[in-house]
Amino acid sequence: MQTSVPQIAATAAQFDSDFGIVVAGHGSRDTDGVQEFEALVALVHARAQQSQPSQIVTHGYLEFASPTIAAAIEQNIAAGSRRIAVVPGVLLAARHAKNDMPSEMLEMARLHPEIDLHFGAPLNLHPKLLQLAQQRIVEAEAAAPATLPRADTCLVLVGRGTTDPDANGDIAKLARMLEEGMGFGAAMVCYSGVAAPLVADGLRTAARQGYKRLIVLPFFLFDGVLVKRIYAAADDLREREPQLEILKAAYFGAHPLVADVMIERAREAIEGRAAMNCSLCKYRVQIVGFEEQVGEPQRAHHLQVQGLLAKQNSKDASSETSTASTIFPAYEPHPIEAESFRIIAAGRDWSVFPPAHLTVLQRLVHTSGDFQAVDDIFLSPGAVETGIRALLRCKRIVTDVTMVQTGLKRALLEQLGIDTWCGVHDRETHLISQAQGITRSAAGIRRAWEKFGNDIVLAIGDAPTAIMEATRLIREHGWRPQLVIGLPVGFVGTRESKDELRRCLQVPRITNAGTRGGSPWAASVVNGLMIDAVTQLHMESLQSLQSLTVQASAPVTHG
Repeated sequence: MQTSVPQIAATAAQFDSDFGIVVAGHGSRDTDGVQEFEALVALVHARAQQSQPSQIVTHGYLEFASPTIAAAIEQNIAAGSRRIAVVPGVLLAARHAKNDMPSEMLEMARLHPEIDLHFGAPLNLHPKLLQLAQQRIVEAEAAAPATLPRADTCLVLVGRGTTDPDANGDIAKLARMLEEGMGFGAAMVCYSGVAAPLVADGLRTAARQGYKRLIVLPFFLFDGVLVKRIYAAADDLREREPQLEILKAAYFGAHPLVADVMIERAREAIEGRAAMNCSLCKYRVQIVGFEEQVGEPQRAHHLQVQGLLAKQNSKDASSETSTASTIFPAYEPHPIEAESFRIIAAGRDWSVFPPAHLTVLQRLVHTSGDFQAVDDIFLSPGAVETGIRALLRCKRIVTDVTMVQTGLKRALLEQLGIDTWCGVHDRETHLISQAQGITRSAAGIRRAWEKFGNDIVLAIGDAPTAIMEATRLIREHGWRPQLVIGLPVGFVGTRESKDELRRCLQVPRITNAGTRGGSPWAASVVNGLMIDAVTQLHMESLQSLQSLTVQASAPVTHG
């Protein structure tokens, strides 16, 4: 029997709609943001069921809130889905959409090979989202006491701000489209996260442009800590510039246009049409300034805060489950490593050294195989303590060569969430080296100064010229890395560079005298600092748990 074309189309449509949707949110400490995200999920469910009444929609969070994304996928499977589209409920494709969320889905695909999992594209510059931005601007203008031509208005678009230039660039593109499409006199871009200019700086710059009105538009889906920060910055500027009219436009929120884009992304994923912007993705092609991240493996960076609020709110502090989830894990050395350090601890008199220095010093003995290696090590006062704080706060290590970078313990970097950077092989480093007549190692240090500023730990293990450039920047340009480790090996300029670093009183520093050292030495110092950092967090979590246990067991008195 021949099947008619309408029947074939109806069967195909039914098959395409037979899938579950998991909306993957970022999560927030702010309950307002979590509630708004869940309102959007409910809206997605309601609008999806208009075309497919049996559509299963669940949601999960990457950080802080619960349920997790993995739990949301499990819930979707339990409800009967065998094909699932995981849709990032985030604006633009940066680390969360490119690394963290895919890693969650890949782990679930490994656990459930019988399930057909598809990852959708994030909410990029979709025409419907541009329409919603337009609507938010018009609503802000309507609430103003006076009518002003848009030529007298500067639009200030505030993005989240990420470490991904592609995502940050999309904010600038959106600002340009709104400026030209709606006829604003100008559009300024600033960010509330890690990108520059930050909100306060961007607003101050916009206020100096001479426009009569500023419209501040947060390019955000939901309320939260960052949106509140944006509005607070706008209020501060209004107090300082009372003659300037400042309008605060609303963020997107749980809006039908956002829900429709999410449903569209889910269908694209199931049909194999999820289009990611790979032409300028820093993980796929060499983008200026991010060359070293090409081919970087997809590795989750959010595990420390996954479901954190639920863990913190758990009252069962005495249970094994609660204990396992709240105690920061201690460093566990390999048995051979543990035996080596037992021998090192017994191999000489360590009482002449401050206890805070022992981990670093014993690591150097382990690396060099020489008990006397530590006799000429110089640690400036507070260098170890400052280095530990810097690793926990700044979470970035810059090295002069890749040998130092590869000598760092990967498990510790991941546990502490620390990024590493070495620019010695980057194209721009080569260009600077050639144009300035300096070594590539020195050029890489200069790039680190320009790229990251003060919030780094600098570990130099190969090039004396890298130390000389670092000390020059510290003295002549006010650079203040949190800690400088300088332990190069060699005979040309090595002693002199270390002496120069030792005399550089402006920064905490760790170095030695003479020609000995090398990349393994520098990496060992950083590894020792990371081990101490992990130990510190472990002890703090134990103390916190003990305090909670004491409070829970204390008798309740009634006044």
